[in-house]
Amino acid sequence: MSSSYQNPLSERYSSSRMTEIFSSQTRYRTWRELWISLAEAERELGISITKKQITELKKYVADIDFKEVSKIEREVRHDVMAHILAYGKKAKTAAPIIHLGATSCFVTDNADLIIYRDALRLISDRLIDTIRILSKFVRKEAARPSLGYTHLQPAQLTTVGKRAALWLQDLQLDYEHLTFVLNHLKFRSIKGATGSQASFLELFKGDNKKVKQLEQKITIKFGFKSFYAVGGQTYPRKVDAEILAALTGIALSVSKMTNDIRYLQSVRELEEPFAKKQIGSSAMAYKRNPMRCERADSLARLVLSLATSPQMTAATQFLERTLDDSANRRIAIPEAFLATDAILLIIENIAGGLTVYPEIIAQRVNENLPFIATEPILMLAVSKGKSRQNVHERIRIHSMTATKKIRKGQKNNLVELMANDPEIGLSLEEIQNELNPARCVGRAPEQTKEYLKNEIAPLLRKYKRFFPTGKNIVKY
Repeated sequence: MSSSYQNPLSERYSSSRMTEIFSSQTRYRTWRELWISLAEAERELGISITKKQITELKKYVADIDFKEVSKIEREVRHDVMAHILAYGKKAKTAAPIIHLGATSCFVTDNADLIIYRDALRLISDRLIDTIRILSKFVRKEAARPSLGYTHLQPAQLTTVGKRAALWLQDLQLDYEHLTFVLNHLKFRSIKGATGSQASFLELFKGDNKKVKQLEQKITIKFGFKSFYAVGGQTYPRKVDAEILAALTGIALSVSKMTNDIRYLQSVRELEEPFAKKQIGSSAMAYKRNPMRCERADSLARLVLSLATSPQMTAATQFLERTLDDSANRRIAIPEAFLATDAILLIIENIAGGLTVYPEIIAQRVNENLPFIATEPILMLAVSKGKSRQNVHERIRIHSMTATKKIRKGQKNNLVELMANDPEIGLSLEEIQNELNPARCVGRAPEQTKEYLKNEIAPLLRKYKRFFPTGKNIVKY
């Protein structure tokens, strides 16, 4: 155990892959890869850089002496310069051409965009995994009648699968938003100290064409389709806010889903996975607490709170750039990614192990069915010639009477009250025939199956075409 603070996101919650993406080794190796690509592109465009210098840069690309970097940074008080000087101590012949023409944001911003792209791809994979697993549960439970709620009060029936389809649709919308952000993510490439590319224009003796070629070459080398056409010293900080908005959407969906499950578990209709030897409470041995849902909701709250940081940063970046973005971005954005990664791992686990308790669900349906079936009973009475308004009023009066009995712990006698009312004009048998849960769910089963067929199945097929080997899906 360390004697210093360790971030629980990397130590306890997030995956090894996501923590690797945001690791110091990944970040600073990416800086060196950017310097190598810059040198290669500049050499291709006629700048006096030798093959030997580039070979030497490549030799030490992963050989980062972090102690040496820290030592230099304490002296120069500049992280990028510390890395340049430390790199140059290893790659001695290449030292003079490292970072040639660039400003710090050439490595910091471009590396961030590369890292965010990789992290967004991993989140995308996680979302698809979760959608795939949850869709199986939705399909299995598409037709099971369940008590519906509005205002957290018993309402018309739905089905277990239809309710879960609401969670699924939220995640689908999150995937679409995330895909849009990922597909529109661009590279900073080379922009210079204030975005004017003056240093590179000087480097190429005023040759605008070569500056444009250099920008294109760097962009292509790192797999981006395009770069931001204009910028200050940084890429637009609005991009960070857009990325966090996509992550926030996932957090919102997860919070809604887990809160629903927590409520359903409290009334014993549904339960998240519970391990054989799992302890629910240190004091109350009988407890089966929804700890997975609670953890996911807790982390979702963190993501929601982090979203405001890049928004405020983007709103207060004076003119071409101010440095008050740096410390905040180093914390808020990685933590949002790590927390979202952890959330989706938890939700995937929950979705794959949800347990339904049909007897409890049926019991709660039957307790409320006399109230819920009053609408088809009303329609039946009207079809037999009764006044809709008169029957509605009689049912309302009987419902209030039955509710009073229920609140005293007595049996719900609404059916008997309606059957004995000549103004409703229906027999006990006729009314009981309407008390069929399957007849009270409307098109919920059909809606659910149509949704899976028309929207989820094509999405999963499309994703498989993009990654036919399935290697994009990271398993833990």
